Amino acid sequence: MQARHWYFLLGLGLAGQAAAMAPRTDEGIREAPLHACPGKASRLKVVIPPGSGASSNGPFPESFVDMLGTLYFATNLSDGGATLWRSNGTEAGTVPVKTFPAAPVGVPALRTLFPVGNQLFFQFDEPGTGEELWVSDGTEAGTHLVKDLTPGPDGTHLAAVAAQRGQLTFLRQWGFAPGNPQVELWRSDGTDAGTVRFANLGTTSMLGNVTLRVGDNLLFFLASPEQGTALWRTDGTASGTQLVKKLDAQVVYFFSNTGQAGAVGLFLFNDGANTEVWKTDGTAAGTVRLETFGKTVFLLGALNDTVYVASVDSETMLMRIQSLSLAGGGKASVKTLPNPYAGQEAAYPYLQQMAVSGDRLYFSVAIATLGPAPREVTLWVSDGTAEGTRALSNALSLGDEYSSPLFPTGAGDALFVATTSGADLEPWFTRGSVATTGPLVDIRPGPASSRADGFARVGDRIYFHAVDDTGSHQPWFIPCPRM
Repeated sequence: MQARHWYFLLGLGLAGQAAAMAPRTDEGIREAPLHACPGKASRLKVVIPPGSGASSNGPFPESFVDMLGTLYFATNLSDGGATLWRSNGTEAGTVPVKTFPAAPVGVPALRTLFPVGNQLFFQFDEPGTGEELWVSDGTEAGTHLVKDLTPGPDGTHLAAVAAQRGQLTFLRQWGFAPGNPQVELWRSDGTDAGTVRFANLGTTSMLGNVTLRVGDNLLFFLASPEQGTALWRTDGTASGTQLVKKLDAQVVYFFSNTGQAGAVGLFLFNDGANTEVWKTDGTAAGTVRLETFGKTVFLLGALNDTVYVASVDSETMLMRIQSLSLAGGGKASVKTLPNPYAGQEAAYPYLQQMAVSGDRLYFSVAIATLGPAPREVTLWVSDGTAEGTRALSNALSLGDEYSSPLFPTGAGDALFVATTSGADLEPWFTRGSVATTGPLVDIRPGPASSRADGFARVGDRIYFHAVDDTGSHQPWFIPCPRM
């Protein structure tokens, strides 16, 4: 069961309007000339055995990535079998790169696909080596284990990865026993000899739960009783791995959000009862605390030079949107969202998804119940003003194992998943108004849901997985040229 309250915020309600519906063709495609993703949604190929089921836990195609214009993705079956796939965007051109036999390992066995130049790095779990780093050049012969960093069946925990200087940089964390952590920086060119440790960050530091990419630098957080909590950076070399700034004298492991505002990184972390909002350009002088809140806040995103956060009043059960200038100067109120359930037991609002698309913020807000499933979920949009912050649809998923995904397509548009009848969850789109919000395609006609998820852009298409007439999750795509 997925955690619906991935972080517990308190109160909103949604006076959401039902989205306007436009005529649809026999294929189920909405006729919407204003929509930025024209054309018919199509299945790429049947890659999961038919009848495998519609569970939110799969099996399904996953980790869609673009390597030099070619689509790669993984499939993981419940018996531990896995396949790395390559596709030119056609059914005939979607072929296995390498198929791994079934094995008693964790699911998914094959994950974290990461392209670097003409090499695709990924993690794979097999009984002899555990979960380790692999690489592929797109051929079966060129797909192999890079290095068994933790010899034997124990796997290696790669905390973060980045492409730097034509190689893969990654953080390795091991020795999780109290008093015996170890954090190391490694880089790999895809060979055993070229996979080397270039920095040991100590035996007492623990790695924070988020990272940032700012320019050529990978930014990360380390905390230890001796040093407190600090921001570090690396450019993939030993000399370019440096302490940026000490953030707190105490040990803070949990950073609740990261984001981007142009070339500037944003992060939030909880210091006791307070939440601090910071910006960083990767330098000590450019790493600045913008504001401190005496409660939990979450980052919605940034538009131009303004950062937006959300918080909830525990007494009124209302969610409040506030703004902060990157130049400093304090916070300002944007809008307090309504809550028709305020005062009812456990009817606190919490954020599910957030995305920035062009000059708009999109976010979905759920109203909690005593159980795991929310009582209502609404999609909102904001341009940073009170008048431009409005509800678009309250037809999102109310399930406790599947929350409606939200994917920005660019130029102010977004894809999400909602229902037209209260049962059939299918892909929808929006251009930021009720009039331009509606269903995109009915992949699984009738009351059953396609439960689309895993959206990722590759070229002029957006790929995702969905349950279709095969009774299994299969790879689908929507033509969506960049604007």
